[in-house]
Amino acid sequence: MTARRLVLLRHGQTSWNEAGRAQGHADISLDATGHAQAAAAAPYLAAVRPVALWSSDLARARETCGYVAEAAGLSVKHDERLREFDVGVRQGLTLDEFAVRFPDEHAQWVAGDQPMPVAGGETAGDVCARMMPVLRECLDSLDAGETGVVVGHGASLKVGLLGLLGWDIDGHRDLVVLDNCGWATVERRAGDERIRLAGYNEKVLRSAAI
Repeated sequence: MTARRLVLLRHGQTSWNEAGRAQGHADISLDATGHAQAAAAAPYLAAVRPVALWSSDLARARETCGYVAEAAGLSVKHDERLREFDVGVRQGLTLDEFAVRFPDEHAQWVAGDQPMPVAGGETAGDVCARMMPVLRECLDSLDAGETGVVVGHGASLKVGLLGLLGWDIDGHRDLVVLDNCGWATVERRAGDERIRLAGYNEKVLRSAAI
């Protein structure tokens, strides 16, 4: 059956990814590995013949999407709703630094008692509320048989995906985050309003990306 497909691609690696720092809304660019990952993934994404590209407006997503845009011959629509979680005062900190500076909040975060207890941060519900509409808009804009690609961030894509599928977002910690330049695919078949997960954390082999 003919389906509309949406591919959700996480950005390539940054130096903060490598150091384990919470990026949130920080405008961090790809590092050399991230550029190599994006360059390697782009032909695979172009091969699904996307008709539209959307991206978070943060640098690491924009730069990743640029490789796909060039390979697919498409322009990009940037949308700030596709940004990563706002991680509040945790932004820029490693987990060890977080534990030292905010021990109570760190303990709650590790235990999963609160989805985002740090001052100024978003909850999973907050992120789902802004991700769901834009992902639905992207999918609804496609005609039967068409594919679109959304480039975003690990945690927010995961929560948005769960919401799009109608799964419990409170269980988001039980689903692994997409690897850098890993992607998930959802589809909605003609005559069926259900959105199905067709693939998760697909990626180019590391040896091919570096």
